[in-house]
Amino acid sequence: MENPRSLQIALWGGIAFSLAFTALIWLAGERLNAVPLLPDQGALWYYWKLPNPTFMTHLTAWSFYALHQIALWSLIYYAQTRVQKYATGLHPVNLWALGVNAGFILLHFVQSHLWYDGLAQDTPVWSSQGSVILMLCVILIMENKRRGMFFGAKAPLSKRVMDFARKYHGYLFAWAVVYTFWFHPMVNPFGHLVGFFYMFLLMLQGSLFLTRIHVNKAWTVFQEVTVLFHGTLVAVSQGNGIWPMFAFGFGGMFVISQMHGLGWSRLTRWLVGLGYIAAVLTIYSSRGWGQLNEIIRIPLIEYLVAFAIAGLIAIGIWIADRRNTVASNPSSVGRKQ
Repeated sequence: MENPRSLQIALWGGIAFSLAFTALIWLAGERLNAVPLLPDQGALWYYWKLPNPTFMTHLTAWSFYALHQIALWSLIYYAQTRVQKYATGLHPVNLWALGVNAGFILLHFVQSHLWYDGLAQDTPVWSSQGSVILMLCVILIMENKRRGMFFGAKAPLSKRVMDFARKYHGYLFAWAVVYTFWFHPMVNPFGHLVGFFYMFLLMLQGSLFLTRIHVNKAWTVFQEVTVLFHGTLVAVSQGNGIWPMFAFGFGGMFVISQMHGLGWSRLTRWLVGLGYIAAVLTIYSSRGWGQLNEIIRIPLIEYLVAFAIAGLIAIGIWIADRRNTVASNPSSVGRKQ
Protein backbone atom coordinates (compact mmCIF):
# COMPACT_ATOMS: atom_id res chain seq x y z
CA MET A 1 0.00 0.00 0.00
CA GLU A 2 1.63 3.26 -1.13
CA ASN A 3 -1.09 5.29 0.59
CA PRO A 4 0.41 7.47 3.37
CA ARG A 5 -3.02 7.67 4.98
CA SER A 6 -2.91 3.95 5.73
CA LEU A 7 0.30 4.47 7.70
CA GLN A 8 -1.19 7.30 9.75
CA ILE A 9 -4.26 5.16 10.48
CA ALA A 10 -2.01 2.30 11.61
CA LEU A 11 0.04 4.61 13.85
CA TRP A 12 -2.81 6.42 15.56
CA GLY A 13 -4.98 3.33 15.62
CA GLY A 14 -2.12 1.45 17.28
CA ILE A 15 -1.72 4.16 19.91
CA ALA A 16 -5.48 4.12 20.58
CA PHE A 17 -5.40 0.30 20.84
CA SER A 18 -2.49 0.55 23.30
CA LEU A 19 -4.41 2.98 25.51
CA ALA A 20 -7.62 0.96 25.33
CA PHE A 21 -5.96 -2.35 26.15
CA THR A 22 -4.04 -0.80 29.03
CA ALA A 23 -7.40 0.39 30.38
CA LEU A 24 -8.77 -3.15 29.97
CA ILE A 25 -5.84 -4.57 31.98
CA TRP A 26 -6.58 -2.02 34.70
CA LEU A 27 -10.30 -2.84 34.83
CA ALA A 28 -9.90 -6.62 34.69
CA GLY A 29 -6.93 -6.67 37.03
CA GLU A 30 -9.07 -6.54 40.16
CA ARG A 31 -9.87 -10.20 39.54
CA LEU A 32 -6.17 -11.09 39.57
CA ASN A 33 -5.56 -9.14 42.77
CA ALA A 34 -7.36 -11.92 44.63
CA VAL A 35 -4.71 -14.48 43.61
CA PRO A 36 -2.67 -15.47 46.72
CA LEU A 37 1.04 -14.64 46.41
CA LEU A 38 4.08 -15.03 48.63
CA PRO A 39 5.31 -12.06 50.70
CA ASP A 40 7.77 -9.73 49.01
CA GLN A 41 11.34 -10.86 49.72
CA GLY A 42 13.39 -7.89 48.54
CA ALA A 43 14.87 -6.29 45.44
CA LEU A 44 15.76 -9.55 43.70
CA TRP A 45 12.32 -11.06 44.27
CA TYR A 46 9.54 -10.84 41.70
CA TYR A 47 6.30 -10.58 43.64
CA TRP A 48 3.74 -11.42 40.91
CA LYS A 49 4.23 -15.17 40.52
CA LEU A 50 2.35 -18.14 41.91
CA PRO A 51 3.61 -19.88 45.06
CA ASN A 52 2.86 -23.26 43.49
CA PRO A 53 3.20 -23.17 39.70
CA THR A 54 1.83 -26.06 37.67
CA PHE A 55 2.78 -27.76 34.43
CA MET A 56 0.18 -25.67 32.58
CA THR A 57 1.43 -22.36 33.98
CA HIS A 58 4.92 -23.15 32.69
CA LEU A 59 3.69 -24.60 29.39
CA THR A 60 1.38 -21.74 28.45
CA ALA A 61 3.82 -18.96 29.35
CA TRP A 62 6.78 -20.47 27.50
CA SER A 63 4.93 -21.91 24.50
CA PHE A 64 2.97 -18.71 23.82
CA TYR A 65 6.13 -16.65 24.24
CA ALA A 66 8.01 -18.92 21.82
CA LEU A 67 5.24 -18.74 19.21
CA HIS A 68 5.10 -14.94 19.49
CA GLN A 69 8.88 -14.69 19.22
CA ILE A 70 9.23 -17.02 16.24
CA ALA A 71 6.34 -15.33 14.42
CA LEU A 72 7.94 -11.88 14.69
CA TRP A 73 11.41 -13.10 13.77
CA SER A 74 9.93 -14.82 10.73
CA LEU A 75 8.15 -11.65 9.62
CA ILE A 76 11.33 -9.59 10.07
CA TYR A 77 13.30 -12.12 8.01
CA TYR A 78 10.64 -12.06 5.30
CA ALA A 79 10.66 -8.26 5.22
CA GLN A 80 14.45 -8.10 4.97
CA THR A 81 14.78 -10.76 2.28
CA ARG A 82 11.61 -10.27 0.21
CA VAL A 83 10.32 -6.71 0.72
CA GLN A 84 13.57 -4.82 1.35
CA LYS A 85 12.37 -1.32 0.40
CA TYR A 86 10.76 1.48 2.40
CA ALA A 87 7.24 2.64 1.56
CA THR A 88 5.18 5.75 2.28
CA GLY A 89 2.29 3.50 3.27
CA LEU A 90 2.01 -0.03 4.66
CA HIS A 91 3.40 -3.23 3.23
CA PRO A 92 1.23 -6.35 3.59
CA VAL A 93 3.86 -7.72 5.99
CA ASN A 94 3.20 -4.72 8.28
CA LEU A 95 -0.45 -5.73 8.49
CA TRP A 96 0.64 -9.26 9.39
CA ALA A 97 2.95 -7.92 12.11
CA LEU A 98 0.23 -5.69 13.55
CA GLY A 99 -2.20 -8.60 13.56
CA VAL A 100 0.30 -11.00 15.14
CA ASN A 101 1.12 -8.58 17.94
CA ALA A 102 -2.54 -7.74 18.58
CA GLY A 103 -3.40 -11.44 18.64
CA PHE A 104 -0.69 -12.31 21.13
CA ILE A 105 -1.58 -9.33 23.31
CA LEU A 106 -5.10 -10.72 23.56
CA LEU A 107 -3.73 -14.25 24.12
CA HIS A 108 -1.51 -13.04 26.96
CA PHE A 109 -4.51 -11.38 28.58
CA VAL A 110 -6.45 -14.66 28.48
CA GLN A 111 -3.40 -16.63 29.64
CA SER A 112 -2.91 -14.33 32.63
CA HIS A 113 -6.52 -14.74 33.74
CA LEU A 114 -6.48 -18.53 33.33
CA TRP A 115 -2.96 -19.45 34.51
CA TYR A 116 -1.53 -16.16 35.85
CA ASP A 117 2.21 -16.80 35.61
CA GLY A 118 4.54 -15.21 33.09
CA LEU A 119 8.16 -16.05 32.39
CA ALA A 120 9.15 -14.46 35.71
CA GLN A 121 8.48 -17.79 37.41
CA ASP A 122 11.62 -19.25 35.78
CA THR A 123 13.89 -16.26 35.07
CA PRO A 124 15.67 -13.62 37.21
CA VAL A 125 13.89 -10.35 37.91
CA TRP A 126 16.67 -8.24 36.38
CA SER A 127 16.44 -9.99 33.00
CA SER A 128 13.39 -8.08 31.76
CA GLN A 129 14.88 -4.73 32.76
CA GLY A 130 18.23 -5.72 31.26
CA SER A 131 16.69 -6.63 27.92
CA VAL A 132 15.23 -3.12 27.52
CA ILE A 133 18.51 -1.47 28.58
CA LEU A 134 20.29 -3.63 26.00
CA MET A 135 17.91 -2.33 23.34
CA LEU A 136 18.59 1.30 24.32
CA CYS A 137 22.34 0.69 24.16
CA VAL A 138 22.15 -0.72 20.64
CA ILE A 139 20.17 2.37 19.59
CA LEU A 140 23.15 4.47 20.70
CA ILE A 141 25.35 2.51 18.28
CA MET A 142 22.84 2.72 15.44
CA GLU A 143 22.33 6.46 15.83
CA ASN A 144 26.00 7.37 16.26
CA LYS A 145 26.38 8.34 12.61
CA ARG A 146 23.29 10.59 12.54
CA ARG A 147 23.24 12.30 15.94
CA GLY A 148 26.57 11.40 17.50
CA MET A 149 27.02 9.88 20.93
CA PHE A 150 28.15 12.82 23.08
CA PHE A 151 26.52 16.24 22.52
CA GLY A 152 26.42 15.67 18.76
CA ALA A 153 30.01 14.37 18.53
CA LYS A 154 30.39 10.93 16.97
CA ALA A 155 32.12 8.10 18.80
CA PRO A 156 34.94 6.39 16.82
CA LEU A 157 32.88 3.38 15.72
CA SER A 158 33.52 1.73 12.38
CA LYS A 159 30.88 1.94 9.67
CA ARG A 160 30.69 -1.85 9.54
CA VAL A 161 29.84 -2.06 13.23
CA MET A 162 27.06 0.52 12.88
CA ASP A 163 25.75 -1.12 9.70
CA PHE A 164 25.68 -4.51 11.45
CA ALA A 165 23.69 -3.04 14.34
CA ARG A 166 21.24 -1.43 11.92
CA LYS A 167 20.79 -4.56 9.82
CA TYR A 168 20.14 -6.97 12.68
CA HIS A 169 18.66 -4.73 15.37
CA GLY A 170 15.13 -5.88 14.58
CA TYR A 171 15.82 -9.40 15.82
CA LEU A 172 17.33 -8.18 19.10
CA PHE A 173 14.61 -5.59 19.68
CA ALA A 174 11.87 -8.12 18.95
CA TRP A 175 13.41 -10.44 21.54
CA ALA A 176 13.76 -7.66 24.14
CA VAL A 177 10.16 -6.52 23.74
CA VAL A 178 8.49 -9.93 23.45
CA TYR A 179 10.50 -11.41 26.32
CA THR A 180 9.68 -8.48 28.60
CA PHE A 181 6.03 -8.60 27.52
CA TRP A 182 5.68 -12.27 28.48
CA PHE A 183 7.78 -11.89 31.63
CA HIS A 184 4.92 -10.23 33.51
CA PRO A 185 1.32 -11.36 34.06
CA MET A 186 -1.24 -8.76 33.00
CA VAL A 187 -1.91 -7.45 36.50
CA ASN A 188 -2.92 -3.87 37.25
CA PRO A 189 -0.43 -2.21 39.62
CA PHE A 190 0.53 1.22 38.30
CA GLY A 191 4.03 0.16 37.28
CA HIS A 192 2.69 -2.76 35.26
CA LEU A 193 0.14 -0.58 33.48
CA VAL A 194 2.78 1.96 32.43
CA GLY A 195 5.11 -0.86 31.43
CA PHE A 196 2.54 -2.67 29.30
CA PHE A 197 1.60 0.58 27.56
CA TYR A 198 5.29 1.09 26.76
CA MET A 199 5.57 -2.48 25.45
CA PHE A 200 2.52 -1.94 23.23
CA LEU A 201 4.11 1.18 21.73
CA LEU A 202 7.35 -0.71 21.08
CA MET A 203 5.41 -3.51 19.40
CA LEU A 204 3.68 -0.91 17.25
CA GLN A 205 7.04 0.55 16.25
CA GLY A 206 8.38 -2.94 15.54
CA SER A 207 5.37 -3.73 13.36
CA LEU A 208 5.93 -0.69 11.13
CA PHE A 209 9.35 -1.73 9.80
CA LEU A 210 10.25 -0.54 6.29
CA THR A 211 7.88 2.42 6.58
CA ARG A 212 8.61 6.13 6.98
CA ILE A 213 7.16 6.17 10.49
CA HIS A 214 9.69 3.55 11.60
CA VAL A 215 12.54 6.00 10.94
CA ASN A 216 10.72 9.22 11.87
CA LYS A 217 13.10 11.11 14.17
CA ALA A 218 10.49 12.49 16.57
CA TRP A 219 8.66 9.16 16.88
CA THR A 220 11.82 7.09 17.48
CA VAL A 221 13.14 9.51 20.10
CA PHE A 222 9.72 9.44 21.78
CA GLN A 223 10.11 5.66 22.05
CA GLU A 224 13.49 6.11 23.73
CA VAL A 225 12.32 8.86 26.09
CA THR A 226 9.23 6.95 27.21
CA VAL A 227 11.48 4.82 29.41
CA LEU A 228 12.23 8.02 31.39
CA PHE A 229 8.57 8.41 32.28
CA HIS A 230 8.13 4.69 32.91
CA GLY A 231 11.12 4.37 35.23
CA THR A 232 10.37 7.60 37.09
CA LEU A 233 6.66 6.94 37.56
CA VAL A 234 7.28 3.37 38.76
CA ALA A 235 9.89 4.60 41.26
CA VAL A 236 7.52 7.31 42.53
CA SER A 237 4.66 4.82 42.91
CA GLN A 238 6.89 2.44 44.87
CA GLY A 239 7.88 5.22 47.26
CA ASN A 240 11.50 4.09 47.50
CA GLY A 241 12.93 7.58 47.00
CA ILE A 242 15.13 6.76 44.02
CA TRP A 243 13.03 8.43 41.34
CA PRO A 244 15.69 11.13 40.66
CA MET A 245 18.09 8.42 39.50
CA PHE A 246 15.65 7.48 36.72
CA ALA A 247 14.43 11.00 35.96
CA PHE A 248 17.87 12.58 35.71
CA GLY A 249 19.63 9.44 34.48
CA PHE A 250 17.41 8.96 31.43
CA GLY A 251 16.95 12.73 31.20
CA GLY A 252 20.72 13.02 30.99
CA MET A 253 20.74 10.59 28.07
CA PHE A 254 18.27 12.85 26.29
CA VAL A 255 20.48 15.91 26.84
CA ILE A 256 23.76 14.15 26.02
CA SER A 257 22.63 12.11 23.03
CA GLN A 258 19.00 11.84 21.97
CA MET A 259 17.99 15.48 21.44
CA HIS A 260 20.89 16.04 19.04
CA GLY A 261 19.11 13.99 16.39
CA LEU A 262 15.94 16.09 16.36
CA GLY A 263 17.24 18.92 14.21
CA TRP A 264 16.85 21.49 16.97
CA SER A 265 18.80 24.74 16.83
CA ARG A 266 21.87 25.21 19.01
CA LEU A 267 19.94 27.73 21.11
CA THR A 268 17.13 25.26 21.77
CA ARG A 269 19.58 22.56 22.80
CA TRP A 270 21.39 24.98 25.11
CA LEU A 271 18.10 25.96 26.73
CA VAL A 272 17.14 22.31 27.27
CA GLY A 273 20.58 21.58 28.72
CA LEU A 274 20.44 24.56 31.06
CA GLY A 275 16.93 23.57 32.11
CA TYR A 276 18.23 20.09 32.96
CA ILE A 277 21.07 21.56 35.05
CA ALA A 278 18.66 23.90 36.84
CA ALA A 279 16.37 20.98 37.70
CA VAL A 280 19.32 18.96 39.04
CA LEU A 281 20.49 21.86 41.21
CA THR A 282 16.98 22.44 42.53
CA ILE A 283 16.37 18.80 43.52
CA TYR A 284 19.80 18.02 44.95
CA SER A 285 20.10 21.25 46.93
CA SER A 286 17.50 19.70 49.24
CA ARG A 287 18.16 16.02 48.53
CA GLY A 288 21.84 16.33 49.42
CA TRP A 289 24.90 16.73 47.21
CA GLY A 290 26.18 13.37 48.39
CA GLN A 291 23.45 11.75 46.29
CA LEU A 292 24.43 13.59 43.11
CA ASN A 293 26.22 10.51 41.75
CA GLU A 294 22.75 9.04 41.09
CA ILE A 295 22.40 11.03 37.89
CA ILE A 296 25.43 9.45 36.20
CA ARG A 297 24.63 5.80 36.96
CA ILE A 298 22.26 5.14 34.07
CA PRO A 299 24.31 7.07 31.46
CA LEU A 300 27.47 5.31 32.63
CA ILE A 301 25.85 1.88 32.36
CA GLU A 302 24.36 2.62 28.93
CA TYR A 303 27.63 3.88 27.47
CA LEU A 304 29.71 1.06 28.93
CA VAL A 305 27.28 -1.54 27.59
CA ALA A 306 27.05 0.21 24.20
CA PHE A 307 30.82 0.22 23.75
CA ALA A 308 31.04 -3.39 24.96
CA ILE A 309 28.44 -4.43 22.37
CA ALA A 310 30.25 -2.46 19.66
CA GLY A 311 33.47 -4.22 20.64
CA LEU A 312 31.83 -7.65 20.45
CA ILE A 313 30.39 -6.83 17.03
CA ALA A 314 33.82 -5.68 15.84
CA ILE A 315 35.43 -8.90 17.10
CA GLY A 316 32.73 -10.95 15.38
CA ILE A 317 33.30 -9.10 12.09
CA TRP A 318 37.07 -9.63 12.40
CA ILE A 319 36.62 -13.37 13.02
CA ALA A 320 34.23 -13.64 10.05
CA ASP A 321 36.73 -11.81 7.83
CA ARG A 322 39.51 -14.16 8.92
CA ARG A 323 37.40 -17.22 8.21
CA ASN A 324 36.39 -15.89 4.81
CA THR A 325 40.02 -15.18 3.96
CA VAL A 326 41.06 -18.71 4.90
CA ALA A 327 38.10 -20.22 3.03
CA SER A 328 38.89 -18.28 -0.14
CA ASN A 329 42.64 -18.92 0.01
CA PRO A 330 43.36 -22.05 2.09
CA SER A 331 46.88 -22.38 0.70
CA SER A 332 47.91 -19.23 2.58
CA VAL A 333 47.43 -21.05 5.88
CA GLY A 334 49.84 -23.76 4.83
CA ARG A 335 52.47 -21.22 3.74
CA LYS A 336 52.26 -19.44 7.10
CA GLN A 337 52.76 -22.73 8.91
